Amino acid sequence: MRKFSRTAAGTAVTGAAFIAAIGLAASPASAAVSSVVVSGRSSTGAVTATASAPTLTDNTTGTKLTCTSAAASASIPNGTHAGPAPVKVGTITAATWNTCKLNSITFSVTSNSLPWNVNITNVTDASGNTPGSLTGVVAKLSGLCTATITGSVTGHYSNSTHTLVIDNGTLTVSGVSGLCLGLINNGDSVTYKANYVVTPSTLAINAS
Repeated sequence: MRKFSRTAAGTAVTGAAFIAAIGLAASPASAAVSSVVVSGRSSTGAVTATASAPTLTDNTTGTKLTCTSAAASASIPNGTHAGPAPVKVGTITAATWNTCKLNSITFSVTSNSLPWNVNITNVTDASGNTPGSLTGVVAKLSGLCTATITGSVTGHYSNSTHTLVIDNGTLTVSGVSGLCLGLINNGDSVTYKANYVVTPSTLAINAS
């Protein structure tokens, strides 16, 4: 198996992205969701989102990967959806990452098994943040080292800033091969973090 030196272990991202709205098993509090209202879109619900410098961190080795940017497309149409949580409100239809690196070593990151589900997992808080998840995430990191990332990511959608914040989840590494030098290993858990600015800004998601 080919491997990277630790000095090359800087930063790149895996497609576990937008990646794109938001998966994780609902907590007990999530069961309080009775309905989710999506507004400000259309019957098709087409939206796009972009993020700067998303990161993926291996929670076992501490290796951090980064990309210069990421983008996603989704379908989140207007409508009212009944609870309990998690409540599916749409799908991620495309996810891409640009200039992904471990220090100076460039990788390609591709999304797989699309579409991914966009779910709401808890009620909207006083600040207008609606917790949610993206489930069915599959992404592949390719280069001198290759790996597949699968699972879900979690975070919230801000109705005030029109930003999807992804900061947690349950993602697992598999299919590791190439010059990885133990910096990322089969079975490791990883955390994806990114702030996606959503267009159009009319999208509102409110859960009660």
